[in-house]
Amino acid sequence: MNEAIRAEIEKLRGQKAKVLQVRYRELFGEDTESTSPTHLLRRIAWRLQAAAEGDLTERARQRAAELIADADLRLNTRRKLPVQSGIRSEGYRDPRLPAVGAVVERTFQGRVISARVLETGFEYEGRKFDSLSAVACEVTGMRWNGFDFFRLNTKESQHD
Repeated sequence: MNEAIRAEIEKLRGQKAKVLQVRYRELFGEDTESTSPTHLLRRIAWRLQAAAEGDLTERARQRAAELIADADLRLNTRRKLPVQSGIRSEGYRDPRLPAVGAVVERTFQGRVISARVLETGFEYEGRKFDSLSAVACEVTGMRWNGFDFFRLNTKESQHD
């Protein structure tokens, strides 16, 4: 990191949220609802570094899109999110998934858990779920990565 960026970040460290919100608006071109100085400082520091040293690689963007596609996200619906090209477009299908109609299974606590792959989502015990993670959460009562729970992240389980 160059010294000018380091100096600016250090100058902002310890500032009140209002000061950081102003700098955030200058860098991102939009207001933020965050009042957390720690969060704001991290976002500002990231933006300063990205502007000086370059943004994410295309490979990193694709990996982020894969992670987003599998995540159970809590979105702040009061703010309109910008449309990102290349992130979960229409017709996107995760390559780790078997064909529509196939059943993924996992033995959990002595019980066989079966979920049918639908065109959009999954069916488990007669109910539709948006993601394998939601199925895994229903089964275990805890948040799981659905691909990990059903062991679809291993090379042997990859489908064409």
